[in-house]
Amino acid sequence: MSPTTARPETVSAEELYNVVSGAASQDPALVQRSATRLKDILETFGAFDILHEIAASRTVPLQVRQQSIIQFKNAALGHWRSRKLLSDEQRVKIRARCLTLLDEPDDMISEYNELIISKIARQDFPHNWPDLIPCLVNTINTNIDARYTNMGSGPSIHLRRSLEVLNAVLKEFAYIKMPSGIKTMGRLVEELRMVLQGHYSRIAAAFPSTLNPQSIALPRTAEDIFMAHLVLKCVVKLAVWAWHRNNDHQHLQPWVQELFQNSAVQFQALSELRIDLVIALKSSPSSPVAERSIDLLTRHVRLFGKFFRRLQQLAVNRFVALPLCSDLVLYYWSKVVQATNGPTEYIEDAHSAVFPVRFLVQAMVLFKDSLAQWAPVRKDGTSNEHALSKEFVEDAVKLLITRFIPLNPADLEGWMADPEEWVNMEEKDNEQWEFELRPCGERVLMVLAGQYPQYVTPLIANVFEQVAGQPPTDLQSVIQREALYCAIGRCAHRLKDLIPFDQWLEHDLKAQARNTNPSYPIIKRRIAWLIGKWVSEQCSSPNNRNIWEVLVHLLQDRGPGTDAVVRLTAAVALRECVDTVEFNADTFAPFLPTAVNELVRLAAEADTLESKRRVANTLNTVIQRVETRIVPLIGIVAQPLPELWLSAGEDWLFRASLLETVMKLIESAKDQSAPLISLVVPLVRDSFSPGAQLHLDEDALNLWQASLRNTTTLQSSPGEPDLVELFPLAVSVLAENLDLLGKVTHILESYFLLDAPRVLQMYANDLLSGFLKAMHQALPVNVKGMLVSLQLLFQVAPAHLWGAPLHTSGLFAHIAKVLMDDKATTMLLTEGVYVLARVAVADNGVFLNLMSATAVLQNIPESQIWEGILDQWWTRFDNMSEPRLRKLTAMGIANLVATGRPEVLERLATEICNLWLDVFGEIKEAREATTSDSAGSSLKLFWDEPPTSFFQDSEDTPEYDRRRAAYENDPVRTTLLTTFVASCLQQAEIACGGGAMLQSRYLAKVDPTVIKQIQAELARG
Repeated sequence: MSPTTARPETVSAEELYNVVSGAASQDPALVQRSATRLKDILETFGAFDILHEIAASRTVPLQVRQQSIIQFKNAALGHWRSRKLLSDEQRVKIRARCLTLLDEPDDMISEYNELIISKIARQDFPHNWPDLIPCLVNTINTNIDARYTNMGSGPSIHLRRSLEVLNAVLKEFAYIKMPSGIKTMGRLVEELRMVLQGHYSRIAAAFPSTLNPQSIALPRTAEDIFMAHLVLKCVVKLAVWAWHRNNDHQHLQPWVQELFQNSAVQFQALSELRIDLVIALKSSPSSPVAERSIDLLTRHVRLFGKFFRRLQQLAVNRFVALPLCSDLVLYYWSKVVQATNGPTEYIEDAHSAVFPVRFLVQAMVLFKDSLAQWAPVRKDGTSNEHALSKEFVEDAVKLLITRFIPLNPADLEGWMADPEEWVNMEEKDNEQWEFELRPCGERVLMVLAGQYPQYVTPLIANVFEQVAGQPPTDLQSVIQREALYCAIGRCAHRLKDLIPFDQWLEHDLKAQARNTNPSYPIIKRRIAWLIGKWVSEQCSSPNNRNIWEVLVHLLQDRGPGTDAVVRLTAAVALRECVDTVEFNADTFAPFLPTAVNELVRLAAEADTLESKRRVANTLNTVIQRVETRIVPLIGIVAQPLPELWLSAGEDWLFRASLLETVMKLIESAKDQSAPLISLVVPLVRDSFSPGAQLHLDEDALNLWQASLRNTTTLQSSPGEPDLVELFPLAVSVLAENLDLLGKVTHILESYFLLDAPRVLQMYANDLLSGFLKAMHQALPVNVKGMLVSLQLLFQVAPAHLWGAPLHTSGLFAHIAKVLMDDKATTMLLTEGVYVLARVAVADNGVFLNLMSATAVLQNIPESQIWEGILDQWWTRFDNMSEPRLRKLTAMGIANLVATGRPEVLERLATEICNLWLDVFGEIKEAREATTSDSAGSSLKLFWDEPPTSFFQDSEDTPEYDRRRAAYENDPVRTTLLTTFVASCLQQAEIACGGGAMLQSRYLAKVDPTVIKQIQAELARG
């Protein structure tokens, strides 16, 4: 017996019903209890089947049924294949039950049933649910025949629900990218395309006679439009899928082309019927049924547009080559022209409008992306006989500038009602242009200017010349002028040689920016935007005092004729001008104090956090670009930041922007950033609080790193917080947060370079314990970073501060064990040798103590540890590519030789002497290169210059100097290796009881030739 059949059903149907009833009740306490219990029950075998049965039962109260199907959708679909919760028999029952809901009267239950069927079908069709599509198609065929052959007038619920489910299933399969799903969808296209297209033709055949003022109010008409709409949605999904897979389904392309032609003709006919119908209905009151019919018809007409647009998006070159495509697109544009020639009220964002906004936007988008087919010159350089005429292009441009680009009454109302939100929406126009008339019109103008510059740019330039020097006076002329300025900004690249921008700015725009006319905020806002466009697109130099004079004036002006929209737009434009390659901070310097003051003030005044963010971003850019010129203004910027931080609450984007502000201040002020440390410490600490860490940790680390790199000391003024207070947090992040290991390791290095003795005196054991914990969990690349940091620490800090903690933390024992085990990557084993070499060079006595203590700790002979470490010391030498580190390794082993440890001296005859000779040879070559020609100078530089990774992107900060000093003062660089080795050998003689003892026990085993070479090197010095 299989596990599935052996499992008993343990769910009580009665209890489950009662729990779902409780979850659907109006009693909050009962809802809470029921939800908790329901969660447990739904993890029990058999619960999903009972839950679905409750949802499908027509005798159960509607609220309980709705709650049941919602819970089934939420819980069961994600576990549909689970044998712990469902048996095959239960799945069969659920699938069959889904199809019994094809006559469900409740829309909510029906919508969830559509979703459930489509998700189950994705997994089970065709293998486990082969009759799904045949059942749906049979129901559709039967009901279509009954309704449109015999002209029956019975209920259409079966037909509607079946079409809705079929549409949902096709939508699900259309997005499948797995080969099996693609194969299934291909079969569905083959089976359904002609059937569904035939059904649409039958339904739509009656539209010319039924879409009139008399019959539009009949319920049958509304139902027919809806059925046609549902059928067309299915057909469109099939066609778009086939079009997108043109290469694999070439045989379907003739059908898609034929469908497109038929759709183009049908769309134009329906569009004209709809326009005439809506105009006719405006003169008489309409019924709710008529309104619904118009609503459905509008959606249906727009569905054709969605179909055309999707074909265009997927393959614009094939789209424009389709038969009737040009006629279709030009028809769409003719409707745009017709809309502008009619009464203003004909254009509304409503389905009942003669020309709904969405329809016109759809028309513009199709026109815009098809313009390339009518370009005067093709890509191959030949003339295009189908190019649009000069008159057509000029009329289109005039239409756009006079009717679609100007602000409309709704725009002005939104501006007055909520200025900040209006600016926020305007700044998002890149996202909204496919949905709104004005931004869409601007994009069409830009494409026209690109395809027909010989017509468009002279036209705009001519209009500009006509109005130049004539400031607008009334509201209507202001609105038209604003539209012209918008066109000039959008076509800046095309117009930069025709419009003398700097002259225009000085003689016209400066005066308009100071005009107190109550309507002038409209034009002032556009002037700020225009300056930002021309400068950011490199059509005008930012190093023009008039630019800064105008923008700073608009930013600070609070008199008549201006408002918050102008100031916020000026702030954005200021950032665009400052953030350019040509920006010269000296030209901007006279305006800097006012600009910073006003940006800080504007950030405080702004009501929405999005506006505050936008202003803060401008402030950050200004601070970054002016560099040390910001120092006198640090107090002005920093003073309001704590209050802004608190007011931001959980707007993490704004808080991140404030962290960036402080970071930019520090990076610009460099070694003069000390006054900001008292602000940095609480901000970083707060950013790592439980609620904030997930959102702010990266930004806080960037600020923290910048603070450390640009300060000159860890000390602060008495009573002020200092950066040392954050060191325990760094250790905590090191030990606990693997995602931030790379950055926090660099932060620790910054502490070491600033004042390693101080941090070790306070936190040595915690620090090294943190390193140990992190090494046990981290990726190899992060472990390498930590080993490099330890090398720096052991170089710059006295050994007596880290020697004992290196043992008590267990870190030395861990590194030794990794080397002994020889299982880590070559990279990590090599870095481990470098760490031990640093310890040995710093203090060989500490090294000996660590070795003996580790032997006791691990309960193994000390000689065994020596053997493992020394094996790696020699083996990894061949993996060391950097001469400085090879010399470090040679010095480290020399200092171990000086201890007289027999385990070390035993290797003199073989490994150690050979290692020394290799490094001696490299040094000799580098030394000789100093007197050779330029061909040898690169070898010298390789020795003398640190690798770029050593500086960790700290260039142009005080830390760079600290790193450079650490490199230059490294004993590995300052110590003559031959002298060092000679000294170590002398110490070894003493440790062994004299030179004779060292000679007889160890040096006698060395190859005489090797001894001679070493003696020669030591003598040379």
